[in-house]
Amino acid sequence: MAGRKVIFLDVDGTITDYENNVPQSAKDAIKRARANGHRVYMCTGRSKAENPAEIWEIGFDGMIGGNGCYVESDGEVVMHQLITAEQCRHIVDWLHERGLEFYLESNNGLFASEHFSEAAAPVMKLYAKGKGATDEDAETSAHAFMDTLTYGAELYRDDLNKVSFILSSYQDHLDSIEEFPDLVARTWGGKGEHALFGDLGVKGIDKAHAIHVLIDHLGADMADTVAVGDAKVDIPMFECCSTSVCMGSGGDEAKAAADWVTTDVDDDGMWNAFVHLGLI
Repeated sequence: MAGRKVIFLDVDGTITDYENNVPQSAKDAIKRARANGHRVYMCTGRSKAENPAEIWEIGFDGMIGGNGCYVESDGEVVMHQLITAEQCRHIVDWLHERGLEFYLESNNGLFASEHFSEAAAPVMKLYAKGKGATDEDAETSAHAFMDTLTYGAELYRDDLNKVSFILSSYQDHLDSIEEFPDLVARTWGGKGEHALFGDLGVKGIDKAHAIHVLIDHLGADMADTVAVGDAKVDIPMFECCSTSVCMGSGGDEAKAAADWVTTDVDDDGMWNAFVHLGLI
């Protein structure tokens, strides 16, 4: 692939493995690509506060966060579309009424509901195990995630990118679609797109929309875009970017939508993808 590219990388399962570790080969691939003049952006469901220092220290030109509601480039906020305070109140009240535990995702932090920790521990272990983690690693991963959350904070907020909630059944997700026609309702979870969580975000927003906003901001060309991801939520960016790669550890739907499938995230998947594409 001759010429300078704009590369969009999912985080969970793409940059990081499913225990939130970044393989050294992935760090090296990103650094080498940027040294070669390519621009590299995170393009993730995470909000800015969810990325630990280890990820930022790799070096990026910016990030798309909240599945597309937040766009940052070279330290400048290009776009930020938030859930309104009224929508947040509706979500929080509805989840409380149904007895569903949740966390609110903001660039200022992750704010958990009253009993989220107890409810989420076994679910987060299932998430990690579904992605191939051992029992011990899954336990460690669950605890590490819990440590990123703030408890006891105000839950009626005006700074939210999205909301994730634990599904008691898939019906909760279906009901959320009906309850919140003004928002977009998705699910996420373990390997094979198994739904463990529902999430609610800004309507009309996805990774593809944010990529178009950023490419316009940069004055770049969509013909020079590359997307790398592992999940169904990455399919819009696969479809909008000129070249797409799915991790070998990704879901079947994502693999089918990508131009090429690399090796697993913890088997030098990022490095092998960048070599295959001529980025390094």
